Amino acid sequence: MKLLKSTLLVTLLISLFSCKNQKETKTSAENFLIIDTLNVTAPFGNYNIQTPDFKNAPQFLITDFGAEQADQDKTSKAIATAIDSAHARNGGTVVIPKGEWLTSKIHFKSHVNLHLEEGATLLFSENPQDYLPAVLSTWEGMECYNYSPLIYAYDCENVAITGKGKLKAKMDTWKVWFARPSGHMQNLKQLYEMASKDVPVEERQMVNDSANFRPQFIQFNRCKKVLLEGISIENSPFWVIHPYLSSDVVIRNVNVYAHGHNNDGVDPEMSQNVLIEDCVFDQGDDAIAVKAGRNQDAWRLNTPVKNVVVRNCLVKNGHQLLAIGSELSGGVENIYMENCEVEPNAKLNHLLFIKTNERRGGYVKNIYMENIKAGRIDMGVLGIETDVLYQWRDLVPTYERRLTQIEQIHMKNIKAKNVDFVSRILGEAELPVRDIQLTTIQVDSIRDTETTHQNVENFKRTE
Repeated sequence: MKLLKSTLLVTLLISLFSCKNQKETKTSAENFLIIDTLNVTAPFGNYNIQTPDFKNAPQFLITDFGAEQADQDKTSKAIATAIDSAHARNGGTVVIPKGEWLTSKIHFKSHVNLHLEEGATLLFSENPQDYLPAVLSTWEGMECYNYSPLIYAYDCENVAITGKGKLKAKMDTWKVWFARPSGHMQNLKQLYEMASKDVPVEERQMVNDSANFRPQFIQFNRCKKVLLEGISIENSPFWVIHPYLSSDVVIRNVNVYAHGHNNDGVDPEMSQNVLIEDCVFDQGDDAIAVKAGRNQDAWRLNTPVKNVVVRNCLVKNGHQLLAIGSELSGGVENIYMENCEVEPNAKLNHLLFIKTNERRGGYVKNIYMENIKAGRIDMGVLGIETDVLYQWRDLVPTYERRLTQIEQIHMKNIKAKNVDFVSRILGEAELPVRDIQLTTIQVDSIRDTETTHQNVENFKRTE
């Protein structure tokens, strides 16, 4: 019996030791990676974000892998090989040294930090062929296979872009595509039809001679634990930073300048637990555009954008300070913007603009904005519209009609110099906008009508 007990004890110890070794193997990335947990406070409740810290990770200098400043092909291959090496070590930093480096697309792998030293510029090719083969991406809320984003991460964990360097897009081709060349709208209609009829995404191949679907600059697609910190971004074919179906995303101390067509600064789409702080935006479109997919595609994916905080940011130009929609079919909830400033001479339409239409469905709730300062605004402080269709109104039909419930919108301590209106809310008679609270809204002068409301329930404004 004693021998049996001794044998069982030895077996148990071996088993425990074996399990411990297996655990260490599975989490070997922690040898190099530190996972920080950040607590974010907001009126809708606090939440935690996990972010990767690469300070202990080995470095992989791209010149050690054959990168040459004047050689796009060598530099592109060097970056890809360095990323492979960092990934193989379960945690590493790919270093871009001082100087201008021509490159094509960059595809991330898990546990990799792309670090741009001060004075470093990654200059991305303007040749669409450099962004093939096509990858699973999106176009305005619809999934498809398109040109790769200039920087693309798919199903990655623990990824970062850091440093004081710059990411810059050459615009020779993309600026021609801004004008929607011949055939673009027909392809756009085709994609809408496929998404509306639930055609498998693999069949939605949108790279051809006439689609001209511009890629996003940076897309994190279905990623976890993402960090962007310190970098500058100049120019973009399309949306600049696009966290899509991702979670635990921190964008901090990032400076964005992009004045092309559809050049939103950050588009968190169907993503959760996001923090955007201490950034500067100088945009040709919205500074922050919160999205949740379009129509049938978003209903299929069934993922809201949730828990997004934007704080301490400066906007130099943009269409909206904070836009919600119109792609919001998966639902939008728990959005908080605080302590942001719009430069006095900025070009801006609204501080908060919520837009949808009868095809979207979804919902919008628990939106908070406070402590905002702005100068002249071309339109107003708050705009809510439920019939925004742009070119789609006559381009394609409504296959399924679903209205959007919009409720629980809170704005507090807002200052602006000169506006057309304070609030313009155009709801649906069948589903009115409800529960709007404006507190301490100060504007120096109003050019038109202070409030225009249609189909609104429980609107309150207090000083």
